[in-house]
Amino acid sequence: MTRIIGVVAAAALAAACTQTPPERQVIDEAVAAMGGAERIQGVRTLVMEGAGLNGAMGGSATPDAPPNTFKVTDYKRTLDLQNGRMRLQQVRTAQFAFANATVVRQDQRLDGDIAFNVAAPAAGATPAPPQRASEAASQQRRREMLDHPVALLRAALDPAARLGNLRQEDGQQHVDITTAKGDVLTLAIDPTTKLPTHVAHAEYDPNWGDVIVETSFADYEAVGGLQLPKRFTTKTDRFTIADITVARNQADVDAEDLVAPAAVRAAPAPQPPPIEVTVEQVGRGIWWLAGGTHHSVVFEFADHLTIFEVPLTDARTQAVIAKAKTLVPNKPLTHAVVSHHHLDHAGGFRAAVAEGLTIVTHRGNEAFFKEIASRPHTRGRDALTRSPKTPQFQLVDEELTLKDATNEVILYKSNGNIHSGLLLYAWVPRDRTLVQADFYDLNWLQHPWGDNFIENLKAQKLNPARHVPIHGRIQTHAEVVKTLAEKPKAPPQT
Repeated sequence: MTRIIGVVAAAALAAACTQTPPERQVIDEAVAAMGGAERIQGVRTLVMEGAGLNGAMGGSATPDAPPNTFKVTDYKRTLDLQNGRMRLQQVRTAQFAFANATVVRQDQRLDGDIAFNVAAPAAGATPAPPQRASEAASQQRRREMLDHPVALLRAALDPAARLGNLRQEDGQQHVDITTAKGDVLTLAIDPTTKLPTHVAHAEYDPNWGDVIVETSFADYEAVGGLQLPKRFTTKTDRFTIADITVARNQADVDAEDLVAPAAVRAAPAPQPPPIEVTVEQVGRGIWWLAGGTHHSVVFEFADHLTIFEVPLTDARTQAVIAKAKTLVPNKPLTHAVVSHHHLDHAGGFRAAVAEGLTIVTHRGNEAFFKEIASRPHTRGRDALTRSPKTPQFQLVDEELTLKDATNEVILYKSNGNIHSGLLLYAWVPRDRTLVQADFYDLNWLQHPWGDNFIENLKAQKLNPARHVPIHGRIQTHAEVVKTLAEKPKAPPQT
């Protein structure tokens, strides 16, 4: 009798050991709902054609306004699942006043670990050769390939993939998937239909810190033995980055040649250019710190220095701050004027806070910058993470005068500007010098708010002798007016 009990117990133990783990069971059910393991592993290509929109994180006229968007047409996304290749083609048309190319044709590709771009040739011009993209672009596009339920389930079926952390959230079953290449994603599955509803993964954004990128799937249809979604919506935290409706899904069509050209494969991945900060004194107690696409200006007062603009990145702003400290020995840098909330101009905000600088900006930007300062940066330790501080603000309404016995700088808020409704610009009466960011740039293709720029100067009765810009080069006012007269106010109608 004892022997029989032992045999039964051993059989029960063996059965328990071979029981399918719950995470695998949930994935297997989703695989079956999508068309079965054999079909998912056997599909060669997926092609999606449609239209929609792209969005931006924080790119808006004011922090509280809806983000700027681009209308997307001629959308075509090709996934070569057998060879790990992808191509995204689309035409983006800005749905907001824009100073550069309003219509842009994109052709972004991936071949394994090599990302590259193909520029659309201008009319009558010789096509430019494909250009290899950065390693960061390669990693991002590889993850974007997994933002399709078939691609991700295919990766989950790989014996080298790991599944774990099955849980119920918001009425959905969630499973964490670690792919054979080490990418970690979470797949959410509808418990009734067993179809995937969204995929999410953690990323690091230099401005927003730790973020979750989530792509949701909707409106499934049967195509070639598979269930394929007709709508893809991607959000980074609360911001919609893409919302695409697929008009045509195809499976197993002959893949176009997505192999990276030999010249692209041989080229090294581009590296960020070295940071260069040049110094030009443009007046008594005024320095122009240039050397890149975005400049800064330093104003000297009796007992301190103030910097106008902390642009682009942590690293750029730290280099600018370090250079500013060398201009006048023993005179501290204490304040940073941030002209507006667009992150190409405020990308160094957290570095300025870490330095202990008081942030001078429009009152309407305060809540936005407080959020930026408070966000966790555990996936990429920036200056403020290494040296935590609470931001201190000096807020501007319509104007603010910074003045002592040695210098006077008046900060004005722009009125009626469609690009940035809370834009600050600086006026130095003694030298009739104007310092501005995004009011005007001689290199822009068109100047949709050029008239507004001149109107603001007239309203404040300013007659600049010289413009010291955050973009472009120093010009006389006559040169600025000439440029505005020569360039269009809006793109040509097409």
